[in-house]
Amino acid sequence: MAKSFYDILGVPKDASSEEIKKSYRKLARENHPDLHPGDKAAAERFKEISEAYDTLGDEKKRADYDNPASQAFNGFGGGGGFGGSGFSGGFSGFGGGGGGFFDDIINMFGGGGSGAQESGGDVITDITLTFEEAAFGATKEVPVTRRQSCGECSGTGAKDGKDYTKCATCGGSGVIQQVQDTLFGRMANQRSCPKCSGTGRIIKEKCTTCGGQGIIKVSTKIRLSFPAGLEDGQQVSVRGEGNSLKSGRKGDLFIHIKVLPHKYFKRDGLNLHVDYPITFIQAALGDKLLIDNLKGERVSVTIPEGTQHGTVFSIKGGGIELKHKKGDIKLKIVVEVPKNLSKEQKALLKSLDGTIKPNQYEKLKNFKI
Repeated sequence: MAKSFYDILGVPKDASSEEIKKSYRKLARENHPDLHPGDKAAAERFKEISEAYDTLGDEKKRADYDNPASQAFNGFGGGGGFGGSGFSGGFSGFGGGGGGFFDDIINMFGGGGSGAQESGGDVITDITLTFEEAAFGATKEVPVTRRQSCGECSGTGAKDGKDYTKCATCGGSGVIQQVQDTLFGRMANQRSCPKCSGTGRIIKEKCTTCGGQGIIKVSTKIRLSFPAGLEDGQQVSVRGEGNSLKSGRKGDLFIHIKVLPHKYFKRDGLNLHVDYPITFIQAALGDKLLIDNLKGERVSVTIPEGTQHGTVFSIKGGGIELKHKKGDIKLKIVVEVPKNLSKEQKALLKSLDGTIKPNQYEKLKNFKI
């Protein structure tokens, strides 16, 4: 049995729009043809994922898909309806050989014909941000390789951008309408014109730059502003900055974020964690520490005498700021024990140790094993 669109995207039927979008982006990135050149299975999988999202990502299409009265639609992208055993053999009376009836159903809902659905419009790329750029936001130039309209022929595919005629089949609109009698009554639908492949033009002489395609592949840079608070592994999208398609539609640009680690800080949500080493003298007597926050501002932290190894102090508002919320800096005390002591130093420590009473050691006084 064919998979449903929900199965293809790996989401439950009651999934939210955001859950559907998140799953699509993840799967589209994993199976994008640009990342798997020559892999037919990945290309087919990407096409399947795109088809599923084209329906479930649109509220009206999703409602039609979920409607029991539209089970014929469900049977062809995903499971249910006529995709099962009941109509899988030769089916006479609707075009013969089983093809005519099924073609009617597919075409009725825009699933067949040249250019009915074009995948591969999205472009995926990566950008590396420093820890500070991700925290505070940054404007960066993003390198992108994509397909865009040919400047030589203005995207027409014709020599000098003029050597073409209007398609007589579709009247230059690129689409044709069909009215069909089906089991559900008379239904009209639009499909891409097969004569001109949806362009509305019949080319007399092809453009030498793009070979009549109207689209060329270029490498460029796009200057983008990245918002504050981005995390490693996140993905952001820029609408309309992907590939140009023959239909005139533009795909989106998906940018995978890689954040370089900081020398000292580690991020946990909006909070910043840092291990701060002090001497055992500082821990015993207490001290005032001066540390730099992520902005390079000096912040004072007072630690009391008798501070234990592993104690965490919070610096309010010193973390990541996002949507009027601020995280904290979590300062973890790491008591350092000196090495390579001289004889004199060892003697002084032993004499000091002899003056300290057992009950002054909080954890040792009641420890038994």
